[in-house]
Amino acid sequence: MRHNKKFNHLGRKSAHRKALLSNMANSLIFHKRISTTTAKAKALQMYVEPLITKAKNDTTHSRRTVFSYLKSKTATAELFRDVAEKVGDRPGGYTRILKTGNRLGDDAEMCIIELVDFNENMLEAKESKSKARRSRRGGAKKAESAPVAEAPAADEAKSEDSKAE
Repeated sequence: MRHNKKFNHLGRKSAHRKALLSNMANSLIFHKRISTTTAKAKALQMYVEPLITKAKNDTTHSRRTVFSYLKSKTATAELFRDVAEKVGDRPGGYTRILKTGNRLGDDAEMCIIELVDFNENMLEAKESKSKARRSRRGGAKKAESAPVAEAPAADEAKSEDSKAE
């Protein structure tokens, strides 16, 4: 029985699975975005988010702990230097999974997993979006715009009357 065994084994033995997740975590840290299957992305998300949380506390112990998972000095250095600096105030949720459809060869569900604070396109879109609130009824906008529209019309009528005299 599988009682309380929650992580996906990905059809691999434990050593192969650890190597796969370590390599994918290194690629994600270096490139900030990778394309993979949805199952691997979900497993990677569970693997890499605690490492990013550890990287927010820059101590020798946390560096050694993260290095034991990543097995790469350059990836560990980049995680503590660049990534931890950007996600310092974020309380969690450092990665985003965007589904991209199915793969042609075997119809596997594909996706892109990326670090949230490194997607410049989405950050620019969020900043440029106005903060106006929208409601389904739309009654408030019509009520506010109606008197404003009548006021210039009344002024124009008065100016036309004065020209006629």
